[in-house]
Amino acid sequence: MESVEDMPELLFVEHFRLNKSTFRRLCNDLRVHTSLRGSKEIPLKIKVLTALNFLATGSYQRIVGVSQNLTQRTTSRCVRQVVDALNHPTLMSKWIQFPQTVQERSLIKEEFQRKYNLPGVIGCIDCTHIAIVKPSEEEHAFYNRKGYHSLNIQMVCDHNLKIMNINAKFGGATHDSHIWSSSLVEPYMCHLHESGEHVWLLGDSGYPQRPWLMTPILNAPHGSREELYTTRHVQARTCIERCFGLLKTRWRCLLRDRVLHYHPNVASKITLACCVLHNISLHAHLPAPSDIPVTTVDDNDDSSTQTTQSTTTENRNELIRGRAMLNYLISRL
Repeated sequence: MESVEDMPELLFVEHFRLNKSTFRRLCNDLRVHTSLRGSKEIPLKIKVLTALNFLATGSYQRIVGVSQNLTQRTTSRCVRQVVDALNHPTLMSKWIQFPQTVQERSLIKEEFQRKYNLPGVIGCIDCTHIAIVKPSEEEHAFYNRKGYHSLNIQMVCDHNLKIMNINAKFGGATHDSHIWSSSLVEPYMCHLHESGEHVWLLGDSGYPQRPWLMTPILNAPHGSREELYTTRHVQARTCIERCFGLLKTRWRCLLRDRVLHYHPNVASKITLACCVLHNISLHAHLPAPSDIPVTTVDDNDDSSTQTTQSTTTENRNELIRGRAMLNYLISRL
């Protein structure tokens, strides 16, 4: 343990992605709010450091400066225990929370308005693929259009790349629009509109246009208000793309070339744990890692296809209302 405590701060951050003070606060939170405990052989701090190093590298082969005596099996057990602890409802609700009050939403709206000249925006939504090993059950549900097995993870982030909502329940074969229609965020956004609050998320063309979900206008006439809207929409929506890039840069177990060798349920928990750690890192104002890997660009190209939802009367009505709200937004530019 002395080698870790004596490690220079920059080297500590390189290996574990958190600085020492943030790491100590995390250990205290895990000790107080979860069932994670250390043992005489492996103290709690060693378990957390082991997990952080794996999540940061995606490899069991480079557990540096933690312990010389941990076998891969023991390391894997430590990772699972810490990941489970990071998935504890107390930690999840503390670090990943959709804005619940008008005041919270207003602050986010003001920042999107200031940065991108788009009123009413409280977040950006998209999905990203997290590669997993071929599962033994329902393999077809995880085989994505890119030709590998994955989870299709939906996230919503704000202007600061903070993750406000995550849905990690679906396999890579599931389309973004289906995940959206199955999520808790969709009815919540609908409720806000029914309550008279004009706020919306920004999604790409793979999502259905709704009063609470704004999508780009494809082939907008040059020089038109519609083109101006789409330009600003695309600029603002880079928030979610940069969020994915930063998340996978810091916690590289999520990168395409790493592949999580776990059951999909465990891989989902690992992703959620990384999202918690992502927000903890942002809260601590930690800079992005300097050793950025070559491949950080997200490979989800569902935006290239239009949504193929069923054309029920309810969907048609929501689409009509969505277009009306879009026209209202464009008129405000």
